[in-house]
Amino acid sequence: MNRSEAAATLQITKPAREVFEAIVDPGHMTNYFISKSSGRMEAGAHLMWEFPEFDDAYPLRVDAAEQDALIRFYWDVDEVECKVEIALSPGSTPNSTVVRVSEKGKFPDTESALKFMKSNTEGWANFLACLKAWTEYGINLRKGAFEFRRKD
Repeated sequence: MNRSEAAATLQITKPAREVFEAIVDPGHMTNYFISKSSGRMEAGAHLMWEFPEFDDAYPLRVDAAEQDALIRFYWDVDEVECKVEIALSPGSTPNSTVVRVSEKGKFPDTESALKFMKSNTEGWANFLACLKAWTEYGINLRKGAFEFRRKD
């Protein structure tokens, strides 16, 4: 088994409280990342997320939601439990926030595991770009972007 990690980081020119709310509040998150959530990301919550480009719903368990600082949740990927951490820290300019996402899981040393983690690194980079576009400009970058992936 290999401990694989996907990671992405981006600075957003909004205060941590706005960025945190954009992540934990499904009313915001459905404007840039998911199409539906069964609730707010709060410690101890068991949620179901739906994405516009996939037919399935994805369960996750929120482990931590530390105001303006950290969101940590677990979800299963190909029967492997993965830990996702979204850490917020002060940016290099006033009222900006650096957002770091990491996803870790113990996957077998296979080509498909490597491909998955590469894909999730791209996915988290996309999440951050969409979060930035939504929080700074009110633009939903995902709208229409992934319909080609939907299964018919």
